[in-house]
Amino acid sequence: MLPKLAVIISAVLFNGVVVRASTHTDLDPGFLQCQECFFRGTPPHSLAELGLEQRCHRHLTGRPFASLYNANCQTTVYTALHLGLNNGWGSGEQSMSEDLRVFYPGTLLETGHDILFFWVARMVMMGLKLTGKLPFKEVYLHAVVRDAHGRKMSKSLGNVIDPLDVITGITLEGLHAQLVDSNLDPLEVEKAKQGQKSDYPSGIPECGTDALRFALCAYTSQGRDINLDVNRILGYRHFCNKLWNAVKFAMKTLGEGFVPWEKAQLCGSESVSDRWILSRLSAAVALCDAGFQAYDFPAITTSIYNFWLYELCDVYLESVKPVMSRTDSEGQKQADICRQTLYTCLDVGLRLLSPLMPFVTEELFQRLPRRPAQNSPPSISVTPYPETSEFCWHSEDMDRQMEFVMSVVKTIRSLRADYNLTKTRADCYLQCIDADTAALVQTYSLQIQTLSYSQAIYPVVGGDSTIPQGCAVAIASDKCTVHLMLKGLIDLEKEVTKLAAKQGELEKQMEKVKEMMAKNDYKEKVPVKVQEADAEKLRQNETELQKVKEAIENFRKMM
Repeated sequence: MLPKLAVIISAVLFNGVVVRASTHTDLDPGFLQCQECFFRGTPPHSLAELGLEQRCHRHLTGRPFASLYNANCQTTVYTALHLGLNNGWGSGEQSMSEDLRVFYPGTLLETGHDILFFWVARMVMMGLKLTGKLPFKEVYLHAVVRDAHGRKMSKSLGNVIDPLDVITGITLEGLHAQLVDSNLDPLEVEKAKQGQKSDYPSGIPECGTDALRFALCAYTSQGRDINLDVNRILGYRHFCNKLWNAVKFAMKTLGEGFVPWEKAQLCGSESVSDRWILSRLSAAVALCDAGFQAYDFPAITTSIYNFWLYELCDVYLESVKPVMSRTDSEGQKQADICRQTLYTCLDVGLRLLSPLMPFVTEELFQRLPRRPAQNSPPSISVTPYPETSEFCWHSEDMDRQMEFVMSVVKTIRSLRADYNLTKTRADCYLQCIDADTAALVQTYSLQIQTLSYSQAIYPVVGGDSTIPQGCAVAIASDKCTVHLMLKGLIDLEKEVTKLAAKQGELEKQMEKVKEMMAKNDYKEKVPVKVQEADAEKLRQNETELQKVKEAIENFRKMM
């Protein structure tokens, strides 16, 4: 039996080059040892003197490993080589290989905060010692992934989430089978099964790679720990579906013979909707650029998500539908400009999203027509990332105007929902505080009419005398009040009867909750969470009752 030796690998040379090794004279529990024997002694002149043969391996995870193989006991000592991963590290600049000259030093190291002093500090010291250069300029510390409840992932708790299971999906029975095949004690297996049944009663749905990548980037705002919730990842899978459908609809809108301009630019004839969406696109480009510079990945995901979902899909694509349906010459000209704007949004929006969702963006990018340039990129992965110098159309005035317009639209939609006008279109009178506000409403009248599903929009300056009777009223802002015409569209008596019945039902529910809360032992016997739920239910009923009373009063005024 050879003397005991704890071996520390200080550098690894790929492609069969000799591994540099040093020895430690004290037995340290942190050193990996051979399972059947380990060696300890003075530093040898070569590994052969110890009967050791150097071998290089690559672990399934891709992390490089080196092994020292002892032919006498047929065992192998594996040591993770996190410190030195480059070719040809010698004692000075002259002995460096060409690969080391090209790839060392690096720019960024991404690692966890828990090994900052175990590995990162040693990598810095080794780099300075062997080359005189820092191995990297910046260190990005990622968070530790925990379960949705903030608990550390543990096999015995059954809360370990395999990324592959999130990507491809797995049933609850499949999760249980993984526990049976593990090395857990039978009692711990049963405990883990209960944890899996509680957290994933229907298993883990298929979310896909893109949704998982996007979710992990969005989660980094939580600090050192990520409370990973599969339902949130599933929400980003639905975002992928929304993205796919939006591009599919946009491609139909562009048409088969569409040819984009050579470069993204303004022609001067864009509508207010076109100028607004290009302003929001420019703002998204600026936010993403600043986010990557500062490693603020939640800001990047939020800006891209909001642009695609709430600005492009919910507002712009809906507001331009009337423009695309026009058949006159002026309408066709405006529709062509709208198509160019839409193409720019699709092209730039996919390029913004590509680093976070590479697969779905690549698939959609290949379906887009190309600009007539000589060097058309074959893949979205090699296209230049959008820069603020190219997309500099952000306008704060357009943003403020559209924010006002959307407040009006949301108020009209709320009124329609209150009076159950699901399919019926009603005239809408917008009472403005001054002529400037009325002019703004007139400019965006088509957008307001389309987005609020109104029959017609009438901006009014002055008192209530200029507005016809029979309207429901709601305040959109300090500059505009919405009057939605209901007279002739609904049966007033029937609506009053229905609301009166609902009022009686709400009053009974409130009385029941109040009686329960008024009992002497309520606060002592009822759990705190139940008390909070009862208080919230009472508050909601009071709010709903107030709205019902206001609606009944408005209907009676119209009768």
